[in-house]
Formats: sequence, C-alpha cells, structure tokens
Amino acid sequence: MERGPGLEDATRGRVLFGGDYNPEQWPEDVWPEDVRLMREADVSLVTVGVFSWARIEPRPGVFDFGWLDTVLGLLDDAGIGVCLATPTASPPPWLGARHPETLPRDRAGNTVWYGSRNQFCASSPVYREHALAVTEAVAARYAGHPALRLWHVGNEYGTHCWCEETARHFRRWLRERHGTLDALNEAWGTAFWSQGYGDWEELIPPRQAQYMISPGQALDFRRFTSDALLECFEAERDVLRRHAPGVPVTTNFMPLFPGVDGWRWAEREDVVSADIYPDPADPHAGAYNALAQDLTRSQAGGPWALLEQAAGAVNWRGVNRPKPEGLTRLWSLQAVARGADAVCFFQWRQSRQGSEKFHSAMLPHAGEHSRTFRQVRELGADLARIGAAVAGAGVPAGAAVLHDWDSWWAGLGEGRPSALLDRETLLRAWHQALWEANVTTDFARPESDLSGYHLVAVPHLSLLTDAALDNLTSYVREGGTLVCGFFTGVTDEDDRVRPGGVDPRLRELLGVGTVHDWWPLAEGETVTAESALPGLSDFTGTLWSEDLDLTTAEPAARLTGGELDGRPALTRNAYGFGTAWYVTTLPEPRALRALLARAADEAGVLPPLTRLPPGVEAVRRGGLLFLLNHGPAPAGVRLPAPHTDLLTGREYETGIHLERHGAAVLRPAAAHHRPPTSKGESP
Repeated sequence: MERGPGLEDATRGRVLFGGDYNPEQWPEDVWPEDVRLMREADVSLVTVGVFSWARIEPRPGVFDFGWLDTVLGLLDDAGIGVCLATPTASPPPWLGARHPETLPRDRAGNTVWYGSRNQFCASSPVYREHALAVTEAVAARYAGHPALRLWHVGNEYGTHCWCEETARHFRRWLRERHGTLDALNEAWGTAFWSQGYGDWEELIPPRQAQYMISPGQALDFRRFTSDALLECFEAERDVLRRHAPGVPVTTNFMPLFPGVDGWRWAEREDVVSADIYPDPADPHAGAYNALAQDLTRSQAGGPWALLEQAAGAVNWRGVNRPKPEGLTRLWSLQAVARGADAVCFFQWRQSRQGSEKFHSAMLPHAGEHSRTFRQVRELGADLARIGAAVAGAGVPAGAAVLHDWDSWWAGLGEGRPSALLDRETLLRAWHQALWEANVTTDFARPESDLSGYHLVAVPHLSLLTDAALDNLTSYVREGGTLVCGFFTGVTDEDDRVRPGGVDPRLRELLGVGTVHDWWPLAEGETVTAESALPGLSDFTGTLWSEDLDLTTAEPAARLTGGELDGRPALTRNAYGFGTAWYVTTLPEPRALRALLARAADEAGVLPPLTRLPPGVEAVRRGGLLFLLNHGPAPAGVRLPAPHTDLLTGREYETGIHLERHGAAVLRPAAAHHRPPTSKGESP
C-alpha cells in the first residue's frame, strides 16, 4: 500500500515542537495551566492518548470521552495541534483479567502478566478485536476534530510471544513463506540434528530447548514477529485512514532496535518517526544521535519526526545523568539539520507517580522557573525562527551505509564464530568515523539503488541475498567506491553458508581468493597492522582478523606478528570502473576515520565544510548550513563566505565562534549562494 498524506500536511511549513501530553495523570484544573505554559514555550504539537486505554474504556465496551473532549478543545483553542494516539500499546487490566489468552508467554511458557505495559500477544484474535474496537471508537469521534494533525498508532512496537496462538499464527506464516514442508526443511537445514518436519502441526516457535535452537527457525521467527506486529499496526492504520483519509499516520521507532524490520515498516506508514535517547554521559553521544537521525531520515526518504527525546535525565539506565546546559538545544538542532520536521519530547509534565516519575520532562518537578523549562522555551523560539526556512528541505548525502535487519537477526543467533561480533557496535564505529570525517551519510538496503552515492560502506552484513550481491557488484563495476567490512557475504537469505565461506561474487569483487579461516579476537585482544598507503599510518585492530589469500587486490596494510603475520588487514581492488576496499579487522577509531575519509575523498564525496575543529559538525539542509559544537570547549569555525545566523540575526564575514554546546544555522549571503551541483557536494 502506498503512503498517504505526508509530514508536510501536519507541519504546515514549520518545524513542529512539543511532546507527549498525559493529562489523565493530573486533575482537570491543571490542564489550563498546561496549555498556558505550552503557548509560552511555542509548543505546536502534543501527542495525546498513548497510554489512555483504561481511561478511554474503563470497562469493556464502555467509553468515556468527556475528559478527552475537554483536553482537545483546550488545545485547539490555543492553536496547538494534536498527534492523537490509539492506546493499544498498554491494554487495561480488565482485558488480561477477563481474557488471559491475550497475555504473552515467554520462551519457557510462563505467562507475562499485566501490571506494566506492552502486555499483549500480537497474534491473539481477542487482543486484536479489542484493539480495533477502541481504535474505531477513537477514530469515529475525533476524525474531524480541528486540532487533529497526525495519528499515532501504538507505541514502540517490539513485543514477543511464544504461546499456542502464536504457534498457530507462525505456522500460517511459514506456509505462506515456504509453501511446502520440503522447502521449509531445506531452508532450515533440518537434516542437521534430526530435525526434519513431516507435518505442519509439529512446527512451534523457538521455545526454551535443551541446547541451541535451529538458526533457520530462529531467523524466521524474528521475521514472523516483526510481521505479526506489523499486521496489528496496519489494521489500526486502516481504520484511521478510513475515518480520516487526509490525516497522516505514524508510529514511533526505536532506531537501533532489532525487534522490527524498520525498512519494511517505514514503507507502510505515512510519517516515519523515532524515539532517540542518547546518554549525556557518553562522549560519543553526538555521533550516536547522527546515526539514529540518518537512519530514520533514510527510512522516511525525506523529512521525519523526532517524537521522543529527554529534556534531561531518563530513568532506566543504571545511573541517569541530566543534560548539561545547552545540550538539549544542540541535539534538537542536530535532528533538524539531519531532516527532522518535528522535535518532541517525552513528556510535557513530569509525572509524580508511576514507573517514570524520575524521567525528565519539558515541565519538570521544579516547575516553570526551572533551568529545564527555560531551555525548553528558548528551544521553542529557536525552532520558530528557522522553521519556515528549513521545513520540508532535503539533506544531501554523497555516501551511504548499508544496513539490513535480516542480517542483524542472523547475527543474533547462537553458535557463531564470536559472540563479541555485535551489529550495533560496528554500525556505530563506522558511522562515527564518517561523521568525524564530516561526511554526511544516508543508510540504504543492500538491494537498493546505490547509483546516487559516490561511496558505499558495509560495516558488516554476514547475510546477503543474491540480489544484494549482484547489486554491489554492479555498483562498483559502474564506477562506485565500496568499503566492505569483515565477515560479509558469508550466508544466503536462509543463513546457509555460501560456497567457499564467502560468496564467489563478493570474493571476485574484492579481489580475494580463499578465506582459510576467520580468526576472531578475544575481548581486549588486538592485532597490529603495517600500512603500505601514503597518509595511512600503522594501526591496531580489534574484534576480528582473517586468514585469506588475494587474487587481484593489492594489500594496503598487512598484519604484523602473531599467527597471521603478513596476512592482509586492508586491501584495495580495482573492479570495472570502480574500487572495492576490504577491511579484515576493526581498526582503531583514528585509522578507521582516516581510511573512510580517504575513500570518500577519492570517490569525490565533498564535506559540507572543510577544516573543522574536532567535535564540530557541519550539515547542509536545503540552503542552510548547520554548525554544531559537540566538543568540550568553545570552537572557532572559518567560513568560506559571509553568512547570517538565523538563530541570532548576526552576520559573519569569515568566521564564527561557537560556545560549548553552541549552534548556528547559517544562510549564505545571496551573492555567494549557489545550489549543490552534485549529490554530496557543498556550495
């Protein structure tokens, strides 16, 4: 199904600003005060109803909308738009008590009881019936409400279940995917350990077993779970579209979360949105933010919505650090720079009770005279200043990082060469290296059209389909530059090992012969590599190494010492009109940054701005240049031409000073402005 109306229908030419609003947690006399303070902070959108099922439907089939009518009326009178949620992420206790078959079961068959949230089995017909009934009621009542800007379905989908209803649903899904038991047995490799299936009824989810579960079964179950949850989303989405076809529909992703296939889901929602919670204590949090933002923008194919972030501390880490002065503004403007047309928080008013009473909010326990609320007001004013200039604009990127959930899921299985080989670790390392090299990056599927990118990076994709392998081969042959990480192209879509251990097409592309052994490294273990490339110094590597032969590739760095002395650590191969690099270890950060920066430069990827101080990020969006200082100290940035900062109105001729956590949104003087002439090129 094609996407319906987009984010531009909700933003109306500005950057939306606000957060989750949970008025049911507060007496009615607090609501007008909330609205007054929202207006003071330039709030333009609030999400209402995410966890309100028990308030909306206190007893089965009995609906109470009076309170919600009042809330939406107050918001509409104040000119504040509403992202109205279906409350189906958190069923009320009466559903679990009356219908325990709606509750999920864990791998061991134990019931996961109500008393928290997300306590539902996505395969349960009874859960789906009640979820659609409350969705129908909400949609019928509010489809024409003047405050409605956006529909929000569920919340952070990702629950799993191993119950009997799930088993029946899983069997139906397997029939549709594989067609016959012979095909399923072949895909799962059930000749191993005498696991051949002779009847569909024998098939069950990968429950707790005596030893390792079949990797094929586990991979298909992850695919199935994502699809089962997607069925729930789509059913509610279709109800909302039927009642209000002109209102876009979204649900909030957790970007680096393996529970659902983000690519597949993004195609089925009108607006792609995300919840992003970097750790203020993490010195690399700015890079993590950029990764999550780039991934979400790529899934959206354009502007996206930051539906949740923290105004200060969260409550679920071991130690929950608040944000220093200016960091909320910096990270929010970073999201806008990387394509966000909505910047929102969880939540508006900090809860006094419940599990998240110590999770920060826009209006904290300290009230309207707090440091947090002052910064919220200032951020609202900043977004109002730049919204008209940036809303709807694209973010040019000359490089792409490949990411795929099937490969991620396969790598989560047991019995692999190294339990330390973690997809998120590698994604973060490679993307951070590009970020620090000031290379603006998209994400893409391995099968996607890559012709618009000068550089494609593959940190690690053990599972690659035939279509993906052919796509990468064609991309390089036609002139692209590929930088490929280790243990890539090892298995097919069924997680079956390719001939020779690595697919022959990929070995030819990389100029690699026999891969004798994968040689994973223990925690804390390193290898040393001696570089043969000018400008790339010797380096250490962690996590992985390989014993392989080369055919047409040249060794750009070799391992020194140890069992693999003299074996390739980094190779470069001319293939067709393009170039393919192969990295057999995880280079230390400075070396990985130098390698990817060199590959980008040789591929013709130009940074938005050159000669940036460490920690300063530059991103172009539309005709604007965002400068963001993530470093620990103030920094000066040289400018190639005069610019005006839209945040302050000040003009800068040759340079600008950024305070710690400082930011600028610069528009070039008209005489110096010209649009980019190719993807990734800076004016």
